[in-house]
Amino acid sequence: MIAGVPKESLKGERRVALVPGNLTQLKKTGLEVLVETGAGVAAGFPDSAYAEKGGSIVRDAADVFGKADILLRVRAVAGEAAADFERLRKGQVLIGLLDPLANPKAIAAIAQRGVTAFALELVPRITRAQAMDVLSSLATVVGYKAVLIAADTLPRLFPLLMTAGGTVPAARVFVIGAGVAGLQAIATARRLGAVVEAYDVRPAVKEQVESLGAKFVELPLETGDAQDKGGYAKAMDAAFYERQRETMARVVAASDVVIATAAVPGKKAPVLITGDMVAAMRPGSVVVDVAAEQGGNCEVTQAGATIDHVGVTVIGPVNAAAAVPTPASQMYGRNLTNFLGLLVKDGALVPGFEDEILRDCLVTKDGEVASARVREALGLPAPVTA
Repeated sequence: MIAGVPKESLKGERRVALVPGNLTQLKKTGLEVLVETGAGVAAGFPDSAYAEKGGSIVRDAADVFGKADILLRVRAVAGEAAADFERLRKGQVLIGLLDPLANPKAIAAIAQRGVTAFALELVPRITRAQAMDVLSSLATVVGYKAVLIAADTLPRLFPLLMTAGGTVPAARVFVIGAGVAGLQAIATARRLGAVVEAYDVRPAVKEQVESLGAKFVELPLETGDAQDKGGYAKAMDAAFYERQRETMARVVAASDVVIATAAVPGKKAPVLITGDMVAAMRPGSVVVDVAAEQGGNCEVTQAGATIDHVGVTVIGPVNAAAAVPTPASQMYGRNLTNFLGLLVKDGALVPGFEDEILRDCLVTKDGEVASARVREALGLPAPVTA
């Protein structure tokens, strides 16, 4: 059985689905790996490194799509990547980030090609699946990078410095959202010497925030129903977010940097920072909104752009993980390799759809949309189960 790794099609995507080190483990499962020439170069992995680990280098994407039984992608439906749907053929398996809840029409298009597709965003947050949790891996990179972007933009230093020219006070950083990205942002800002505060709608994360040396901002709001069974934040009603913005304004105004990471899977990001709140910040302050691709946590964010709003720089990075492609590819490749371990044994596909992980990630099969959540988003009836 052949697994194929084409070069990513999305503009600006520098990651690759597998790194050379993954090939050794995959060969043990009986998989042969084809890699499009140059697929890993932008992430720091030349063709020769794949060849040394037993990979076969092919000249172009057409070779990969034409020969592979299993296609391994990073961003498989976003932007220019959607044009690759025409290359898919009936019976192939597609595994990658498929954005199934926010872009269900793309999943329907994949189903029409007769492809069996697995969306790695849907890996359940259970102990057994931790080694396959691509969202946590990529959020780690995004949280780290967001702070570096802010530090490079802020016209101040992050740490407290006592110098011959006097004392330079530490920058004040406020992190909104204490998921994986937020916690990594907190840790990175603290390592750079900033004074850090953080807020999350889920009060259960207070201990994690404080363990990293940050102060947890507690707002007088009822948040008992703010977390789903998978540990993700749930969407709240409009009145809740309005009260949240009112009570958060003071903290935002006192901050030099705001890192916004709040997201709800499959939903538009909640707007937590208004334009007026940004305007109340000191001139030169910085907002980095890593939820920009999902609409942004900040009212004035423009995805993929850096703007000036009343003297405050508002940055809306998109695909931030691609800016640190080497570790991002290494983590993604390891997650993907572990996932393949459930799907392939002795060089053959193992059906195993009763496995909770495979079942939750399966989005298309036998020409149909197989995921109940995606079918609901498309307005289709629930799938028939045996």
